[in-house]
Amino acid sequence: MDDKHWLERPATIAKLWRGGWVLLAILILAEFTYHPHAYFVLDGWFAFHAVFGLLSCIAMVLFAKLLGVYLKRGEEYYDRD
Repeated sequence: MDDKHWLERPATIAKLWRGGWVLLAILILAEFTYHPHAYFVLDGWFAFHAVFGLLSCIAMVLFAKLLGVYLKRGEEYYDRD
């Protein structure tokens, strides 16, 4: 019996990656089915929302890592009197 959590199993991780790529492909292909009514030039580009979401996610992760540098405590913080 494998005692790992189901999200830690390599087979599950591979399935999640494949599912993510399939979902991404479906969402990109769905852009062919409608005409976007863009307010600006940029948001009328093909796959703009997918790229914008990816870049926003990357920016949030980088900001969180930068914020962690300033907010983290030393290892001896709770051992002090």
